[in-house]
Amino acid sequence: MEERLIRSARVLGPLALLGVAVWLGMVVFVAPVERVQGVVQKIFYVHVPCAPPAYLGFILTAIGGLGFLRTRKEQWDRLALSGAEVGLVFCTLILLTGPIWAKPVWGHWWVWDLRLTSTLVLWFIYVAYLFLRAFVIGSDAARTLASVYGIVGTAAIPFVYYAVDLARGSTLHPSSPAREGLPGLMAATWVVAAVALLLVFAYLLVRRLEVARLEAQLLAREPAR
Repeated sequence: MEERLIRSARVLGPLALLGVAVWLGMVVFVAPVERVQGVVQKIFYVHVPCAPPAYLGFILTAIGGLGFLRTRKEQWDRLALSGAEVGLVFCTLILLTGPIWAKPVWGHWWVWDLRLTSTLVLWFIYVAYLFLRAFVIGSDAARTLASVYGIVGTAAIPFVYYAVDLARGSTLHPSSPAREGLPGLMAATWVVAAVALLLVFAYLLVRRLEVARLEAQLLAREPAR
């Protein structure tokens, strides 16, 4: 399975590049300017589509952790690590693009509402996961602990996703327009953005898997000390 995923990079790379080109073209030339927020609203097509790849990366961490606990095969552990790293990249993009959008619209770079705070907590959960992995390299006990941690960490994802609903109107964050529906060209641009970023996620994931496998091979060749 891992070998097939790594070989898919040859196809995923050009597809991701094409998807990004179409996505940016639609954001600039096709998506209409929102009447109230103006052109700054177009960051929506970066901010919101970063969420599915972030969640998917963390879910793959849990899947990889479950596979490792069940089989003790390192390829599952590499999937878990790769999913966490790439997912964290997209979660970081969410946290960076959000304030850029918030400042001109809300008048503040950051407010401690439930959606923002829970997303930051999710980010810290997987930063901690990567620190855990980095401190004890090659330890089976560390892999086991990280697998359990990565599985439990996914419990935060539905909390982040439904944070606006849970806040019951006490948050500046609106409900997700992607969930409630968008006008024609806005919806089309959002779909293209989501597909493009998922292709980018897939390409980065398989490349990270390739690096993880090479790291494992180098570690196996090192003489015992």
